[in-house]
Amino acid sequence: MRARLISGAVEARLAQLPLPFNRYGLDPFGVSRDHLALFYTLLEPFYRRYFRVKTYGRQHVPSVGRGMLIGNHSGGIPVDAAMLLSSIFFEGDHPRHAHGMVEKFAQTIPFISTYFSRLGQLAGLPEHALQMLRADRLLMVFPEGARGTGKLYKDRYKLMAFGTGFMRIALQTHTPIIPFAFIGGEEALPTIYHAKLLSKLAGTPYWPVPPYLIPWPLPVECSLHFGEPMRFEGNGSERDEVIEGYVEAVQARINALIIEGRQLRGEDVGGGA
Repeated sequence: MRARLISGAVEARLAQLPLPFNRYGLDPFGVSRDHLALFYTLLEPFYRRYFRVKTYGRQHVPSVGRGMLIGNHSGGIPVDAAMLLSSIFFEGDHPRHAHGMVEKFAQTIPFISTYFSRLGQLAGLPEHALQMLRADRLLMVFPEGARGTGKLYKDRYKLMAFGTGFMRIALQTHTPIIPFAFIGGEEALPTIYHAKLLSKLAGTPYWPVPPYLIPWPLPVECSLHFGEPMRFEGNGSERDEVIEGYVEAVQARINALIIEGRQLRGEDVGGGA
């Protein structure tokens, strides 16, 4: 049964994945090889055919060792996270798997929280991030948080304020930051309204409502743009203004990648997002 369900391409990439699975198919953090196999098999048609994702600069993602993937958050639901994971798994000569810092509300949903943990997607706590980076893993962080995915279509591609915690963690662990931009998420699910009652019932920060009412993304062509790794000096105990300056530099680079990505799609962005 498993052989019929799991994509051959996924099996081949899993065999190259630099995770130390034991004989039970689990790594030291409880990530399950079988869960990853099913997860990427389900994502593959969305990545290759539904969103037809094009990836640029994949060579900037390290083939081994720690790294922090930092980018814009958009699109009502976290399609960008799923496509980012797919990109670094399916593209390039060396597949990688990234660990995400999940919004805390998701950890309160029994089935989702268990499944996320088997995929290495953990609650967004500093101790989790430190553990993963010290184990030379890739960490996926969206510093805008839910404010990024929750922004309305009229504010598309406008970066919300970045949290600064990721920068202190990067400095503590001497981790390079790989900036990226995800283009297409805003158009795939153009949120025009937040249904407060539905979000309250669902226990989510917001409930996106597109013009066609059902919050399901359209099959819009998307792209991912990775920039060169950024490295900063310090140990994480720097003054707030120093950290904020570093964060602004990362935000500026991501904004530049967004502009480049939109221009590549033929959009006239007038020199800004």
